[in-house]
Amino acid sequence: MTAPQSHHALPIPNGWFAVAWSRDLEAGQVVKVHAFARELVLFRTRAGKPVVLDAYCPHLGAHLAVGGRVVGETLRCPFHAWRFDETGGCVEIPHCASVPPSARLRSYEVVERNEMIFAWYHAEQKPPDWEVPTIDVIGHPDWTPSRRVDIDVAVHMQELAENNFDPAHFEIVHGTPLPPPSDYEYSQNGRFVRAVSEMKRETPIGTFDTRLVRETFGLGLSTVVSEGIPGVGTMLFVSVSPIDASHSRMRWLLTVTKNIADTFGEEFMTGIVKGVMDDVPIWENKIHRDKPVMCETDKHIAEFRRWTRQFYSD
Repeated sequence: MTAPQSHHALPIPNGWFAVAWSRDLEAGQVVKVHAFARELVLFRTRAGKPVVLDAYCPHLGAHLAVGGRVVGETLRCPFHAWRFDETGGCVEIPHCASVPPSARLRSYEVVERNEMIFAWYHAEQKPPDWEVPTIDVIGHPDWTPSRRVDIDVAVHMQELAENNFDPAHFEIVHGTPLPPPSDYEYSQNGRFVRAVSEMKRETPIGTFDTRLVRETFGLGLSTVVSEGIPGVGTMLFVSVSPIDASHSRMRWLLTVTKNIADTFGEEFMTGIVKGVMDDVPIWENKIHRDKPVMCETDKHIAEFRRWTRQFYSD
């Protein structure tokens, strides 16, 4: 008899997660979204505000994204025209003088930033306790227009984030030398990690002391920025969102300074995307070891896993 595999399924973490690209949602538009293992409805009010609610009407269960319509700042149910505002409360029922107090939907706090729409998910419905960072170079006139990439992977989102703390896999999976050692700094409030690696880089305009700065915000957001060559920069912004406990969606924004767009910029952007595709077969065929056997090269993974515990209610 085969012994049972020693692993434990991870729940959906708490945090800010992208549910759509900003440019894909126009005023008055209603979109069906599956995230956090839930059916959601996303819509933009006539005034331009994005709203995320649970999708099924509390009346008789109609899916509000299938035939639902924006009316002013509310969403109208396609079945009996009950109208819900951004808080999830029902504000009008045709032919009824009053609205039952229980006529409401779960609503999700939303911010629109870095060309994405983010919703706050918490298993216990607690309010946000950290903010989505603003990435200044996105949309900056000295940087190229952002290139966006969507990648769905059949794995829990923590496995994706763990790659940033696993330098040993680069040589084996990606065929690249081991990256320079990184210094990892965990913020005082515990929600933020900064990793910096330094190296000398030879370029046509000279040799420079460069830095690769990787920043992680919560368990779903990260940036990778190169520094050290005057006037030259590359930036990757990544949002990973849980579709459910075993499926994740990555949304990437890539941009470079315009002065390298035609020389190094394309190679940087295509190389980054190719690199992550090397990881996909491993991610989609692995299990999560709750208590893995580790060696001395795994110290950053162990530290990362201790840090991630704060984002789970279970």
